[in-house]
Amino acid sequence: MSTDTAFTPRSLTASQYVRELFEPADNAAILVRNRSTGHTVQRIAKAETIASPDFQTWLASQNAGGSDVFMGMNPIKDGAHSRTKGDIKDLRHVYLDLDRKGDESLEAIRNSPSVPAPNFVLDTSPGKHQVVWKVSGFSQDEAESLLHSLANEFGGDMAATDSTRVLRVPGFANRKLPEEFIVQARQESDAVYTLRDFTIHEDSPETPRHLSDDQERPRTVPSDHRSQSEHDWAFAKPALARGDDPEVVIQRIADYRSEDKDNPNYYARHTVTKAQSELKSSSSPQISGRVVGDESSQDRGH
Repeated sequence: MSTDTAFTPRSLTASQYVRELFEPADNAAILVRNRSTGHTVQRIAKAETIASPDFQTWLASQNAGGSDVFMGMNPIKDGAHSRTKGDIKDLRHVYLDLDRKGDESLEAIRNSPSVPAPNFVLDTSPGKHQVVWKVSGFSQDEAESLLHSLANEFGGDMAATDSTRVLRVPGFANRKLPEEFIVQARQESDAVYTLRDFTIHEDSPETPRHLSDDQERPRTVPSDHRSQSEHDWAFAKPALARGDDPEVVIQRIADYRSEDKDNPNYYARHTVTKAQSELKSSSSPQISGRVVGDESSQDRGH
């Protein structure tokens, strides 16, 4: 069982959680998104500033006004103003977003000999959790490979397997729910783990996992699994083909991806622009509505 018997679990406030995740001088990303208006604000600030009463008061006011509160899980380089992969200073955390059968998945993690005791468990809504481990010595590729394996092993959200992901912050209401639910966090270990502490098998679509050399374990990801980017593409093309306003399509994609994209508006516009181009070069019906200009040839969304 992956239990840290030497540590006494404790509940954390938002400020305590930030201080446990980061050193005071670390730069961290805070993202605030209003679900009603789609307005998103991202701020890069020192962890000690984010944990301060003034900053917490601002976050509380945003939350009370209908916004969800999220935080990037890895520190940002000095001088950076976004949280792209190139802006990540180093890898401090790996994590899981358990949004389906969350209680069962969390119990499996607690009883697994293949992963260490989680450092933090966040209850984000009834039966849904986010699990965080503190780590060191990981390259970005190693961290993202492990994130994918963890999600595959324990039924986590496969979209939450990148090093720039933002997760919820305790003490604030989850505005996605019709009834108010305050996110709660428990610290369950103060250990810092290395790659060798995780002994789950690496996964790829071509390489099935095994319980032993002669016993194949069923995959937790269906064979027709598509990434969220593929879902966005599958949404954009039919919408444009049937004549939806491109700006409306852009806004819908940007709203949906605001939690896991550093620049969701750019990503959405680029996706729609590419979809328009492909539709125009094919035999698809003429697209109605305004033509969306491509702001850059560099696809920062992938």
